[in-house]
Amino acid sequence: VQLVESGGGLVQPGGSLRLSCAASGFTFSSYDAIWVRQAPGKGPEWVSAIKPGSGSTYYADSVKGRFTISRDNAKNTLYLQINSLKPEDTALYYCAGGWNMRYWGQGTQVTVSS
Repeated sequence: VQLVESGGGLVQPGGSLRLSCAASGFTFSSYDAIWVRQAPGKGPEWVSAIKPGSGSTYYADSVKGRFTISRDNAKNTLYLQINSLKPEDTALYYCAGGWNMRYWGQGTQVTVSS
């Protein structure tokens, strides 16, 4: 079982990125999936979640209206579209899923700086 994030990078304030989280070894779409981030020197912060089936989505207040979580079941992949990036969005972004969130990726770095 593996989750592999990609899509991070260095971007200017106001820019956009799309993070991907490709799953292998289990059916990602059968479970809740989340994105969590951790900024330098801070604890983890839950960012967004998506439910299986209904596809209902949830967001932290700090990202609502700027971030969009989605999934492509055929590709067994989770996405996070992040727009209107701010310097305070700088963090290592992790995806997680599976029963009881037992599977985590290694993280992809997002750095927002001019």
